[in-house]
Amino acid sequence: MKAVFTDLHKGHDPKRFILRGKFAQGEERPARAERLTAGLKAGKHELVPAEVFGQGPRLGVHSVDYLRFLEEAAVEWKTLADASDEVLGNVHPVRRQGTMPASLTGRAGWYMQDMACGIGPDTWTAASSATDVAVTAAEFVIEGERAAYALCRPPGHHAYRDMAGGHCFINNTAVAAQHLRSVHDRVAVLDIDIHHGNGTQEIFYDRPDVLTVSVHADPSRFYPFFWGYAHERGEGAGEGANLNLPIPVGSGDDVYVAAVEASARTILAFAPGTLVVALGLDASADDPFGGAKVTADGFRRAGEAIARLGLPTLFVQEGGYLSDQLGPNLTAVLGGFEAAA
Repeated sequence: MKAVFTDLHKGHDPKRFILRGKFAQGEERPARAERLTAGLKAGKHELVPAEVFGQGPRLGVHSVDYLRFLEEAAVEWKTLADASDEVLGNVHPVRRQGTMPASLTGRAGWYMQDMACGIGPDTWTAASSATDVAVTAAEFVIEGERAAYALCRPPGHHAYRDMAGGHCFINNTAVAAQHLRSVHDRVAVLDIDIHHGNGTQEIFYDRPDVLTVSVHADPSRFYPFFWGYAHERGEGAGEGANLNLPIPVGSGDDVYVAAVEASARTILAFAPGTLVVALGLDASADDPFGGAKVTADGFRRAGEAIARLGLPTLFVQEGGYLSDQLGPNLTAVLGGFEAAA
């Protein structure tokens, strides 16, 4: 399987986020990509550098004003008195009848859903390059590859049309799915990150042409808390094109894999031309966020279940944080897919 990467992600090195009211060290660190790359090499996947596609694919799912904010915020932030080294909003408005303020502090809150998405000097370069990784890999699938993998960092599935959150800035999965729509009438997204893909859901929630399915920890006690419930099915023309399959926090291999397998009926009934897998590896028993207890064998079985769908498949890396198992878990899920394909 071809695996697309870029070294431009390294400049994004967040130092802190708020966890239970305290500043904690950021978990979305450059070393993640190093461990994922080791997993790709162990699986003997072909590493391919990303091509540059410019702003077009990003504009397919994000607003112009939001992308401009991401690009310019770090430079403008430096002009504020006593500002930190990262842009972090501390006022987050309820957007009902709200008005965009001129203040950068206010705009930071407007465009950030939480305090886990600090913007540093090179965050824009890293985030925009991650979309190039996703689109490059999507192009391989368009050109006839059975599957391709995109090593995207920072991740993207918590990013809305015009709002960052949960370590995510630009929604790589949604950008890839929209790019694939240029050649397919219908595209399905299967998100198996342990955190619900709330941004991806929002972007496609009222659309009938992109099916969004998410397997994740029950949000009643796990991030993102407010979205990811089973009753969320889409709206308007998109009603019925969103499926959430929450599992109990702390679930192991059998429950996790069963939920992935349960997605098959809905995906196949939708009859997509291709499948985008938002590949989170943070369901691992070794992941620092502790949402589930999935082993490498569980990830292998999940990969096999995805392969049995028989669809051209693009894997887009989402979560999965620093542990010794991060690389082996990637080797396992892609190996399981290839063995069953």
